[in-house]
Amino acid sequence: MNKLSQQEEKALISFIKDWLKCLGFNQKDLAYELNIKSSRTSEIVIKIKELYKKGGIFNIAKNLIMIEQKWLNNMKNDYREANKTTPYNQLDIDSLVSQMNQDTSE
Repeated sequence: MNKLSQQEEKALISFIKDWLKCLGFNQKDLAYELNIKSSRTSEIVIKIKELYKKGGIFNIAKNLIMIEQKWLNNMKNDYREANKTTPYNQLDIDSLVSQMNQDTSE
């Protein structure tokens, strides 16, 4: 594949930064998913260029989509875990109402 032009590279980095911001992630999160040690923009650019050499813009898009899907699945799973509180059953509600009545009558 040909090299990315400077204009394409700048546009891609700008897109990636906006994309990360929209998802609530940062360059460190992306660097982790890309298996690079540094989260500096220059290191991310090197990795993006490697992806481009292996399959063009399609390969970059494919990898970013896979990362986003992984993040979204993790968010969905985290949300489910956070909302796994056991709902009150009728006995709990009756007990709470009785306790409230006792507290207010004193």
